[in-house]
Parts: sequence; C-alpha cells; structure tokens
Amino acid sequence: MATDTAREHGLRAGRPMRADARRNYDRLLAEARTAFTEHGTDASLEDIARRAGVGIGTLYRHFPNRTALMGAVFYGELDALLARSRELAEAEQPCRALVDWLRAIIDHATTYRGLSRAFLCAAAEECTELARCSEPMQEAGSRLLARAQQAGSVRGEVDIADLMQLTNAIALAVEQSPDDPELADRLLTLTFHGLKAR
Repeated sequence: MATDTAREHGLRAGRPMRADARRNYDRLLAEARTAFTEHGTDASLEDIARRAGVGIGTLYRHFPNRTALMGAVFYGELDALLARSRELAEAEQPCRALVDWLRAIIDHATTYRGLSRAFLCAAAEECTELARCSEPMQEAGSRLLARAQQAGSVRGEVDIADLMQLTNAIALAVEQSPDDPELADRLLTLTFHGLKAR
C-alpha cells in the first residue's frame, strides 16, 4: 500500500484524486515496486500497466515518464529511511550512526537494480522527480552529519551532498558485484575512516 508520503507525491495539483484514480495509482505503484525488485528499474512499463489492470495511457497520466514512476516508488518507502535517521539521531556514537544510516540507504538502493545509477544521474538535474526525492534524505543526513561534526568525529568540510553521491556510488558498486556480499561493509569502513576528524 502507498504511504502518505507517496500519496502526497502523487497529488500534483493539490486536489484529491477520484477513488478510481487513487486505486489505479496504488495498483501501479505496487506493481512497479514488484517489477523493479524482480527486473530492475528498466522493467517494461507496458508490463507494469498490464499487471496493474490498466492501459499504458493510464500509467502515463499518473507518471509521465519512467523517472516519475521511480520517484514515486522511492517516495513510497522513504518514510522508513527517515524514521531510521530519527532513531539514530540519539545514538552514542554520532559518526557510527551516520555510517549506519548510509548503510540503510545502500540496502534500500540495491533492492532495485538501476536505482543508484538513476540517483547519480539525477543529482545534477534538480528538476527531475528523483532529485526532488533526495531533498528529505539530504535534510535527514545533514542532521546526522552535523551531530557527528559537532562531536568532533567528522571533519568539518564534509558536505552532505558529496556524502550522498558517495553512498549512491557504493550502492552502484554493490549492485555490480553480487558475488561480493562484504563489499558494502568494506567500502563503508573506508568511508568511516575518511570521514574521521584528524
């Protein structure tokens, strides 16, 4: 089921959807989530529409392009990552909390093959759906980063935008190396050492 955040993301003009349109929207999101998990983010949009029981025109009315659909799917699961950042906000080791949150992002991104690559490409295009998705993530990450910097655990010049790009790059590396289950932890360990204040 779509979360409140996903529903808000889908209400473009600020007016509520009709009941049938909302059902179609929810079915399309559910089928897209399944298709992206099974086949990656380049899964057939026609197949997603067919599995949702609607025509491709209905899909495009809700999501004008693949990036918009990917953004809505990501928004549908964003709440869990934001909740995790709030849980870690009071952790005893602020730098470790930051790295743990980055690991949660990597785990999420690698659920959908192609998502991390899309986020890397979207970072420079603020107008895209995926770039807008990253705003609440950057805000949450900024709070964890600031806490680690205030504790003297992380260098002051570390920037959250760069850190999120690095996290997406790690997720992409993990996606490309499915036979190396330790890769994410190794790369995050290197990140942890690189973040530390000297």
